Amino acid sequence: MTTPSALDIPRGVPFTRRLAARLVLVPAVLLSLLPPRRIRAVLEFVRRGARPATAGRAQAARDAVCAVSLRCAGPRGCLPRSLGAALLCRLTGTWPTWCTGVSVVPPFNAHAWIEAEGRPVGEPLPDSYFARLVAVGPVTPAGRPPR
Repeated sequence: MTTPSALDIPRGVPFTRRLAARLVLVPAVLLSLLPPRRIRAVLEFVRRGARPATAGRAQAARDAVCAVSLRCAGPRGCLPRSLGAALLCRLTGTWPTWCTGVSVVPPFNAHAWIEAEGRPVGEPLPDSYFARLVAVGPVTPAGRPPR
């Protein structure tokens, strides 16, 4: 027996944003193959000089990545989706907080997502459903991540 499922593919994403999303998906997928410490090191380098992303900009980046990639739009595409959305934000000079973590209630689930303005972007679950294990946020001019 199969379980029917439908992917929520965003519509109305402008052509230029779709093109940019396709460009960042190659490095995002390659990054997703690396161990977590390497991913973190690369993202900490890439985020330098970026302003914190707004929730709207982060959602637009996530939508663009999901619009061009069925893998990223699917339930198991969280790592390349979150990496792609973060890299797409970076192309515009902003940076969301990129996070990985685990569910706080059984069954165990690992997940990756982006946050902006202190909240997960585009996630259908409550904000407290996942506990952060790794987070790479924007850096303020003083050199510290904002709270």
